[in-house]
Amino acid sequence: MTYEFPPIGIAAIATYLPAAVETASQIALAANIPEAVVIEKLGIRQKHLAEAHDTPSAMAAEAARKALAIAELDPLDVDLIIYHGSEYKDYVVWSAAAKIQHLIGAKRAYAYEIYALCAGSPVAIKTARDQMRADPMLRNVLLVSAARENELVRYDNQQARFMFNFGAGASAMLLRRDYATNQVLESAVLVDGSFSENVVMRGGGARFPTSQATVDAGYHQLDVLQLEDMRDRLGLVSQPNFVQVIDQAVTRSGYRRSDIDFLAITHMKPSFHNGLLHDLGLRPDQAIYLDDYGHIQSVDQQLALDLAQQRGLLKAGDLVVLAGAGTGYTWAASAVRWG
Repeated sequence: MTYEFPPIGIAAIATYLPAAVETASQIALAANIPEAVVIEKLGIRQKHLAEAHDTPSAMAAEAARKALAIAELDPLDVDLIIYHGSEYKDYVVWSAAAKIQHLIGAKRAYAYEIYALCAGSPVAIKTARDQMRADPMLRNVLLVSAARENELVRYDNQQARFMFNFGAGASAMLLRRDYATNQVLESAVLVDGSFSENVVMRGGGARFPTSQATVDAGYHQLDVLQLEDMRDRLGLVSQPNFVQVIDQAVTRSGYRRSDIDFLAITHMKPSFHNGLLHDLGLRPDQAIYLDDYGHIQSVDQQLALDLAQQRGLLKAGDLVVLAGAGTGYTWAASAVRWG
């Protein structure tokens, strides 16, 4: 006897973007690089910046409220909240998930956090779907993410140039049990831990506890260690690994690569973005390049999907893939049958 799992579908997606923006010309001036490099090489025309009140928990809660309104769901009917956003939160060693639960009034929900950095969205989707299939008590699960990691990047640190695209914002996705619309299919995840100490914020952890020395040394900003080694090794594997997890997610879902209709993917430099689309056999209009938003950690995929909905790019039956890569290094993809 074969057990048939109930469908898990996306009932709502919402995003929150702070009002303040930083333009390519402002970034160029601060980083002392040509504006053309910011636009053409880094892929940024502008990005959103958080203001004082835009803490990660507050931004995530705002996106969550929007998603619940779209789904017409009472917060008391949320069973679980999973925060998969930035580790740079309101406080250090602190549960943003619990705060978000309180802010939105989801008093019945339990809440926890997972971290896969910029690959967090597909990893969270896989985690939630698997858990919902195993536990019939979970009917409505809210995935929330937020980031303002631009504050951790110094424009005078040219080793961190690939992080100059970091912006701020939040997303929320409501998954519903026994919901065949926008059905979540299979996922794939790949980790290569040999990159785990290449991109770090050294200060404030157990290796380098906060002190005047760590502050003076600039250890409380994101930095890249062994840049050339990371660049050389990552350049060989990142694009193939992206293709691998996307292919695996699609194949496990009963489709082929050629069936992909839309790709919601991490913001990256234009050359990598275009090269990946080429390798997958996709046209530029089958993805949204987030050059007006920058890179907002694991918000990117849901932001791209939200924008695709708003622009009428998705139709019933489309195969949508959400894919991301996060330092560590993690590559992940989730497939969704839209409509």
